[in-house]
Amino acid sequence: MTITDTTKTVYDLITPELRADLITMIREDSWPEMTDAQGERGVDQMAAFLAVAANTTQKATPSLRVDLFWHAFVLHTKPYADFCEALAGRFIHHVPDRNSGHNPTEGRKAMRRTADMIRAAGFDTDPEYWPADNAADCSGDCSQSYAGCSDSPVAK
Repeated sequence: MTITDTTKTVYDLITPELRADLITMIREDSWPEMTDAQGERGVDQMAAFLAVAANTTQKATPSLRVDLFWHAFVLHTKPYADFCEALAGRFIHHVPDRNSGHNPTEGRKAMRRTADMIRAAGFDTDPEYWPADNAADCSGDCSQSYAGCSDSPVAK
C-alpha cells in the first residue's frame, strides 16, 4: 500500500492501543477468525471511509465489514469524538437505515460510489473490505456486503 502524507495522517489519528481494542472487539463480537493483519487493514479502511464521509456532500455508505469497525469505534465515544474533531472539525454521525430493505443491487451501487470516492481522495480500497468492487455479478448472498448505514453528509 502506498501511503501518502494525507492518508498516513488520517491513519495515525487512531492510536495503536485503540486499534488493538477495536480489533479485539470485532474479533470477539462478530469475526472470530479475523487475523491481526485483517484487523489493521479494517481500521485503515474505516479511517479512509470516515475521511471521505467527513468531506463530501454525498451520502457515503460503508461495506458490512467497514461498518463493523465503525460501530466498534463509535462505542469509544471520547476517542471517536476526538477523531471526528481532528478529521472534520465536527462529529460524523452514524445513520442506520433500517427501512432501506437492504436491496443488494442498490447496496452494491452505493458501495461502489463510496469506494470510488475513497480512491479519488487518494486512499487505497481493500477488496476484502469493499466486495462490491469485485462483484459485478454477485453470486451468493450479496446482502452480506451492505450494512444499510451511512454518514450524515455535510451541506456545503
